[in-house]
Amino acid sequence: MKVILAGTGAFGKKHLDGIKNIDGVEVVAVVGRRLEPTQKVADDYGVEHVFTDLDEALKLDADAVILCTPTQLHAAQSIACMEAGKHVQVEIPLADSLADAKAVLDKQAETGLTCMVGHTRRFNPSHQWMHNKITAGEVSIQQMDVQTYFFRRTNMNAAGEPRSWTDHLLWHHAAHTIDLFQYQTGEKVVKANAVQGPKHPELGIAMDMSIQLQTESGKVCTLSLSFNNDGPLGTFFRYICDNGTYIARYDDLFNGKEEQIDVSNVDVSMNGIELQDREFFAALKEGREPNSSVQQVFACYQVMHDLEKQLES
Repeated sequence: MKVILAGTGAFGKKHLDGIKNIDGVEVVAVVGRRLEPTQKVADDYGVEHVFTDLDEALKLDADAVILCTPTQLHAAQSIACMEAGKHVQVEIPLADSLADAKAVLDKQAETGLTCMVGHTRRFNPSHQWMHNKITAGEVSIQQMDVQTYFFRRTNMNAAGEPRSWTDHLLWHHAAHTIDLFQYQTGEKVVKANAVQGPKHPELGIAMDMSIQLQTESGKVCTLSLSFNNDGPLGTFFRYICDNGTYIARYDDLFNGKEEQIDVSNVDVSMNGIELQDREFFAALKEGREPNSSVQQVFACYQVMHDLEKQLES
């Protein structure tokens, strides 16, 4: 299976590292904004073709595209990939507006091609372990308490390098939690509230935000987000259940007493990005809808749209 990877920044490299471990998949091209650093990534990973124009790359004989490009490009590029006859996996978030997310959903329905969104939390072994326990009826979530904390007062990416676009607490970082909350509870959010701090004078985005969510049966999620937090950094999930408390830190899991739970046998890897890619390629080979398809995650974007309207009012 031949794949094109667009976006060779921090997350593009994470996908390239994961794909190296997946049999039967070859990255035939990388696409980047600037030729010289993109060529270096191609050389480092043994990729034959290098482009600075996605449309030119789409003319190649390839089965699929993985998009790790700036958020503001995701919707239009996803649509372009499907119009070129390519399956697509687009990194989170699918879009930064409900209208753009709906346009991608409609294009997928029109073409019948696979469109998967990189909601990685569904694939982290820690959250998979919780999902298995929940679906087996062994625990029921009462509340999820989530902290998403970074120190990002300048426009830097996950590798500490200057970024050409602006990140967003609501349309990117909150998307992980809003989707995971609905996925883990198996219920839709019916009530959502948000407040935010002052907007950064140069970046134009809020640097602090607090979100409350409630599902149909009354399950609650409390989410705190900040770009002002000077460590520890990352996203930490506390599952408060009727039968135990669990704390997920990316691929690792602990109980409420901070005793680590072995999740090494949950899946074939401990790398959530690799597992996400494995699901994408497996779904293509098996001709099925992948976990985290555009259809499955769309409800998350409706919630963010509603929250944005509330914040702007």
